[in-house]
Amino acid sequence: MASVHESLYFNPMMTNGVVHANVFGIKDWVTPYKISVLVLLSEMTKNPKISLVEKRRLNKQILPLLQGPDMALSKLIKTIEECCPNVASSVQIRIKLMAEGELKDMEQYFDFLGDSFTGTEPDVHKTSVVGLFLRHMILAYNKLSFSQVYKLYTSLQKYFQQYFQPEKREGLSKTDNDETEMDLTNPEEEEERKMEKEDLDFPIVEEDLACSGPLSQKQAEYFLSQQASLLKSDESKALSPVLLQKELNNLLRFNPDFAEAHYLSYLNSLRVQDVFSSTHSLLHYFDRLILTGAESKSNGDEGYGRSLRYAALNLAALHCRFGHYHQAELALQEAIRIAQESSDHVCLQHCLSWLYILKQKKGADSSVLLEHSIKKAVHFGLPYLASLGIQSLVQQRALSGKTADKLMDALKDSDLLHWKHSLSELIDISTAQKTAIWRLYGQSTMALQQAQMLLSMNSLDAVNMSVHQNNTESFAVVLCHLAELHAEQGCFAAASEILKHLKERFLPNSQHAKLWMLFDQKIQFDRAMNDGKYHLTESLVTGITALNSVEGLYRKAIVLKAQNQTAEAHRILQVLLHHCQKIRNIEMVIRVLLSLAELYWRSSCHPAALPVLLKALALSREYRLQYLASETVLNVAFSQLMLGIPEQALNILHMAIEPILAHGAVLDKGRAMFLVAKCQVASAVSYTPQKKTEALESAILNLNEAKGYFAKVDCKEQIRDILYLQARLFHSLGNIQERNKCSMLFRQMHQELPCHGVSLVIRL
Repeated sequence: MASVHESLYFNPMMTNGVVHANVFGIKDWVTPYKISVLVLLSEMTKNPKISLVEKRRLNKQILPLLQGPDMALSKLIKTIEECCPNVASSVQIRIKLMAEGELKDMEQYFDFLGDSFTGTEPDVHKTSVVGLFLRHMILAYNKLSFSQVYKLYTSLQKYFQQYFQPEKREGLSKTDNDETEMDLTNPEEEEERKMEKEDLDFPIVEEDLACSGPLSQKQAEYFLSQQASLLKSDESKALSPVLLQKELNNLLRFNPDFAEAHYLSYLNSLRVQDVFSSTHSLLHYFDRLILTGAESKSNGDEGYGRSLRYAALNLAALHCRFGHYHQAELALQEAIRIAQESSDHVCLQHCLSWLYILKQKKGADSSVLLEHSIKKAVHFGLPYLASLGIQSLVQQRALSGKTADKLMDALKDSDLLHWKHSLSELIDISTAQKTAIWRLYGQSTMALQQAQMLLSMNSLDAVNMSVHQNNTESFAVVLCHLAELHAEQGCFAAASEILKHLKERFLPNSQHAKLWMLFDQKIQFDRAMNDGKYHLTESLVTGITALNSVEGLYRKAIVLKAQNQTAEAHRILQVLLHHCQKIRNIEMVIRVLLSLAELYWRSSCHPAALPVLLKALALSREYRLQYLASETVLNVAFSQLMLGIPEQALNILHMAIEPILAHGAVLDKGRAMFLVAKCQVASAVSYTPQKKTEALESAILNLNEAKGYFAKVDCKEQIRDILYLQARLFHSLGNIQERNKCSMLFRQMHQELPCHGVSLVIRL
């Protein structure tokens, strides 16, 4: 494979791999916004009416105002008003006098600005953050020619007019604005900044007119670090993909060799799954990293090779993310080759981790490779990679049927590593992993406990002081499990509130939105199926399939089975069974086998259902899926009931009833109690009259309990079946009043609900 950076070796602008050009030109320049900040700093030192609390609030805002991009005057005044209304009024008056006065007023202001450093106890120290900012502004202003000073004053007037006369903003043309920006720069810098502006131009909204020009180096670095941090931990607070790309294009228009801006553009393209743009930005990032000599400053000539191998590694990760496994493998082989030539063990360890991921994606057994990766990560002192390896190994062992105690011991050891090195992100991942493992094993109580534990924890690296949790994938996973747990217990209002919170916390265009979208569709699907509204499930199946093809195909088969389209449902389930066995999705294999057994019941082939159920039971016990094993035992008991051995069915029901009542969904609890009542009625045929009466009364009590469970999830068809059976039992016991009551309720529900021709005798 040819090198992904082959063009680097033939670039005529390079001398030994370094372009001798200053990316930013000047580090700082005077703008109307910075004049406003200077006025704010002056008022803070001279205004005696500022209280201690207000001064503290203003001091917290100083650094973001100095490092952040230029903002409109209205936004600046509003920010100051939130901290101290008195200072905001003074700043507004001072800027008004300067903008509505003459040019000499601005000249005098800068002349007196240096007095802040004079005296035995100066207002501002020269080496402080504010002092350095003042000195930069004074120096930049003194370097301006008279024409540039005049342009600056004109810009200040327009900047002020936008605040007091908003209707004049529309008359401000972008051409004049660009001329002002170019005139404020030094003449020798102008030629560097003249590039193909027509190709990179974009429309600027009114609020961004004040900051449409080039950012200084500190402003650009602050903007990029802030947005990168938000994309990682709280994407909802970051700029939208379109607006962020516009800001990055504006930044690259003046600083085309700014490598970090290309990398943020790469991250932004990943948000919208844009393969071409993300690949383009990633390659440009590593190109600029070498062109500007950023790596060589600390690593010498080795820096160039380091950039090349990590470029190939990142390209492999990018292709793997989009499912291009062959291209990812080629890029990974190149990264390994370059890392071996340089003896870079850290890079090789990263490559080993991605090699395991690629093998896993292809369905190959990679457990040996993963164990080797963990040992090497520990040997080279890479706790982050070692912990990620342990998390992956635990997940793999959980899916292969290892016991929960061994998995939790491994996670406990990794947690010690997290707390030792303050790996906050991995602490969250570990807790979310425990929640998912307990859900896999069917222990809903333990899963609920782990979910609540994560939600009650504060992150070690929160985004800001007011937010103690980050909007990462771990929190999305836990909240989705929490919503599903509430929905399973019939608490649909609580589940809707959790989903509403998820939608607000993870916006639809965010990278983790697919999680809550899938769970939302699944909950809606289950509600529609319980209510017998099969016509609503078609669109939901389409939505689920778009997010998870395997789950969508399974749900489609369930709908066809409910609509008595047995042949088509059987065909889909067979295709799905073969696919899941191939990819070793054991949980889905067991679910498909249970659905196939139900199809055999509907076809009155009860003997044919038993081998399928026994296979499902063997798999669930082999992989220690306790809840699925209990559900399978429930189905085996129903088959035995249909085969005429209700006593044996009652005996094995005791194996399944306890886990289902302790950890099961409300629907499964209702099905279990309904089946117990059926078995009691069928077994009472051979009893003595007194014992038969006791058995039938016990069955009625179990039916009442089952009816309560079904009512929670609005399963009207099952309630109708229970009312029918209760009416028959009350008739056998001679309770005419209760029989008539149940008969009346049954008749009302039977008229409301459509009849699909499925008798309650052949339905669990």
